[in-house]
Amino acid sequence: MKVAKNTVVSIAYTLKDADGNVLDTADADAPLAYLHGFGNLIPGMEKALEDRDKGETFEVVIPPEEAYGSFDDDLVWELDKDQFGELGEVEIGTQFVLETEDDQVLVTVAEIKDDVVIVDGNHELADETLFFEISVVDVREATPEEIEHGHAHGPGGVDDYDHDD
Repeated sequence: MKVAKNTVVSIAYTLKDADGNVLDTADADAPLAYLHGFGNLIPGMEKALEDRDKGETFEVVIPPEEAYGSFDDDLVWELDKDQFGELGEVEIGTQFVLETEDDQVLVTVAEIKDDVVIVDGNHELADETLFFEISVVDVREATPEEIEHGHAHGPGGVDDYDHDD
């Protein structure tokens, strides 16, 4: 069976940056399972997997625009330090959800100055070209429930943690 919309695909992969540093992995014993065609992966990865066969191994380079996008200066905010009173001590790297006028954004504390905290809502891999080595471990038809929910169930999918659908 080939990778196509409405299939559950299990992949093993190694993700590296442009310098060859390993950023993330999933091995064949505990692969990542996802529902293909539902935007559950970055666009470049989903495109690269389309029409692949179980057992196929390949490499793909994914530019920022097909991964986590370009760095957006509009997603960096300076907040008054006194707004963090309830959170206690804030450190660089702390993440929290920031309520904006339009949305909720996951932000990371990037810098702390005397009276301001600079937070960044960009993905940590924004502006990065990603280098993947991928093995297609398994491909199967999705169940009607998986299609209805928009994600894979079972090992490697969302059933590996508690959720409410």
